[in-house]
Amino acid sequence: MYIAEAFKYRHEFWRYIIGTLLVVVGVILGQIPLGIAVFLERGMEIAEMDEAELMQVLDSNFTLFLILLTFAVGLVALLLVVKFLHNQPIKSLTTSRKKVDWGRVWFGFSLVAAFTIIVTLIEYTVNPEDFLVNFQPVPFAILVVVAVIMIPLQTSFEEYLFRGYFMQALGTLVKNRWLPLIVTSVCFGGLHFFNPEVTQMGNIIMVYYIGTGFLLGMMTLMDEGMELALGFHAGNNLVAALLITADWTAFQTESIFKDISDPTAGLDVLVPVLIIYPLFLYIMAKKYGWNDWKNKLFGKVEKPETLKVSEES
Repeated sequence: MYIAEAFKYRHEFWRYIIGTLLVVVGVILGQIPLGIAVFLERGMEIAEMDEAELMQVLDSNFTLFLILLTFAVGLVALLLVVKFLHNQPIKSLTTSRKKVDWGRVWFGFSLVAAFTIIVTLIEYTVNPEDFLVNFQPVPFAILVVVAVIMIPLQTSFEEYLFRGYFMQALGTLVKNRWLPLIVTSVCFGGLHFFNPEVTQMGNIIMVYYIGTGFLLGMMTLMDEGMELALGFHAGNNLVAALLITADWTAFQTESIFKDISDPTAGLDVLVPVLIIYPLFLYIMAKKYGWNDWKNKLFGKVEKPETLKVSEES
């Protein structure tokens, strides 16, 4: 089992507490270049800016790179913590399989990427007045380079932290699956509370963020590995960054389209969580033969018998 992988290595809970603090330090260090760049441009006004305003101070591609650099440094810090504090190989934080299944990563990526592109093109066809064609060849080409390199680092950091590090930490502590699923999903959604989208659309958008956390957590537990979640998260963020932007989003990019509609949240928040996400899970379940949902989502986490025998001897 995926969570039980952590039992094979140094999994004392105090290590996870120290590890989390070290990762936080890494994230703070990763924010320094952005802070310096904005301070040199706008001085002390930086303290009063939200994320959307920060995106408008500097060149959007440069700002996007600096924001994503924060997550990249956090990822490096997390992987170092896992390697040296827990003496755990990255493979076992990624999957319970003998090796990482890159086919699963690409399937998760392709599924959400295709869906996002199709839905966006339909929306553009039906309501063209809500969109502005924002495409400029040179800025877009730079965006592609920045996004393709940096966004997978950002999404991988979030996946390794929530669906990996925190899920294994809580699972080995409480020895069940349901509590790590709930806690990591709610915390993942809560991390987005200060996004400008929440200010514009209201707290109801948190249903989408927390629901996304549950989707990614269920993928991980049902598939006994993070590959699908890693691919899905990267595909979702990368295609969104390249395809469409708005003045009120966390990522304001040199994308192909710009959404100029008045942002509202209602059924468009609930439909993905209640209809589209279950459909994604159904497709993955059929492709990978998932079964025993009750045990995999709510069952116990037990130390492998081989470890119990070795400890007793």
